[in-house]
Amino acid sequence: MVHFVGAGPGDVDLITVKGRRILEQADVVIYAGSLVSNKHLDFCKEGVEIHNSASMTLEEVVEVMKKSEEEGKSVVRLHTAEPSIYGAIKEQMDELEIHNISYEVIPGVSSFTGAAAAIKKEFTLPSVSQTVILTRIEGRTPVPKEQDLEILARCNASMAIFLSIGMIDKVVAKLKKGYGRNVPIAVVEKATWEDERIIIGTLDDISEKVKEANITKLAQILVGDFIECDYDKSLLYDKSFTHMFRQGEK
Repeated sequence: MVHFVGAGPGDVDLITVKGRRILEQADVVIYAGSLVSNKHLDFCKEGVEIHNSASMTLEEVVEVMKKSEEEGKSVVRLHTAEPSIYGAIKEQMDELEIHNISYEVIPGVSSFTGAAAAIKKEFTLPSVSQTVILTRIEGRTPVPKEQDLEILARCNASMAIFLSIGMIDKVVAKLKKGYGRNVPIAVVEKATWEDERIIIGTLDDISEKVKEANITKLAQILVGDFIECDYDKSLLYDKSFTHMFRQGEK
């Protein structure tokens, strides 16, 4: 079987217990070496066959999987963070189905949640935002016109923008048009890694701060009032709020 495993955003201990266990048992590991810490490989068993997919094509990755399946070997496809978000796993799974190779997906911690943890903020604050938008700006990969960043920003939702730090000026220009006001923004480079960096600002000054710090890749852009605002407390722990596990005070 092929196991697609989310390795987490950086810190090797943010892989799930299940993911670590399966990694320890794998005969073959194909890992995204440009994004996944090679410290994960320290947990592999002796004699494991390791491939770095950073220099491989889809066909080469699938060929390793096919060969391993024929030899009765267990394969871990170790993806960065949470593989269902910008992980390009669908095309791999489709190929495995064509070749009748069984597989499973083990989720991981996403870089957007790792970034929120880094700045110690909550995306979904009562009276502020109950919606989180995960998106990116168009680059070599196009974005459907209905999902343009300017249009999404009009929702005033909390946002996590992936794969876009290299176009920070364009990101800010679209956000300003969409939000129509100056809102808080945070840039987290290499969230949860040992060399993580955090920059907090607003739409008016974040571009300059990012350029001064020379952040050009591996960064999450978090946008919205949740970063700095007044908010209503949750009813969940309100002493007057009744639910099935607690009777509220009258």
